[in-house]
Amino acid sequence: GFIFINLSPQAEPFEQAYAQLLDRFARFNVAQLRPAGRREYDVQANWKLIVENYSECLHCPTLHPALAKISPFMSGENDLVEGPFLGGPMDIVPEAESLTLSGRACGLPVGDLPEDDLHRVYYYSIFPNMLLSLHPDYVMVHTLWPQSADRTHITCEWLFHPASFEQADFDPHDAIEFWDMTNRQDWHICELSQQGIASRAYMPGPYSPRESVPAAWDRNWLKVMRQST
Repeated sequence: GFIFINLSPQAEPFEQAYAQLLDRFARFNVAQLRPAGRREYDVQANWKLIVENYSECLHCPTLHPALAKISPFMSGENDLVEGPFLGGPMDIVPEAESLTLSGRACGLPVGDLPEDDLHRVYYYSIFPNMLLSLHPDYVMVHTLWPQSADRTHITCEWLFHPASFEQADFDPHDAIEFWDMTNRQDWHICELSQQGIASRAYMPGPYSPRESVPAAWDRNWLKVMRQST
């Protein structure tokens, strides 16, 4: 469902570079989904800060009360833990069906999902600039486009099962508005982080054990940078 472009004349074959992902998302029917919404954002922060923000949820209870209410911030587990593709699932509370303003599913299941996947959201950073969020009833995709060292243009799209559009009660805005709110909360904290690291007084600190994915992303970024020099 997506097009990936590598401008290097020595690009690794796609099937080899993306071997970890080729069948991983098949049950989510991504190639057949249809877009129902798109939002664009101009964020005054480095794109790497945005990826790191996406990759942990320790900030969620403070910054995202609506999200934390229906998806416990300590429920996250990671099934991709090293390399260019990182992430894993988080739970949805039994009282909710999806991550929406109402807490109800706003579309049909995106694919033939097992029971466990009807109560989870999967979050993956796809190196270098894609953030893929797989919900039971929709898939959300962020793409990050660095404009400068302290500015990033972000597009966010919501994809639904084609049959959802034929449902009389189909309301994609239940999901779109939920994540537009959450996105803006994230972009705000990323912009504050950008201001912080720009200070001459800034000194990096260690990651916590719950931040293994941001640490793994940093290791992969440093590896890529070493290979390119």
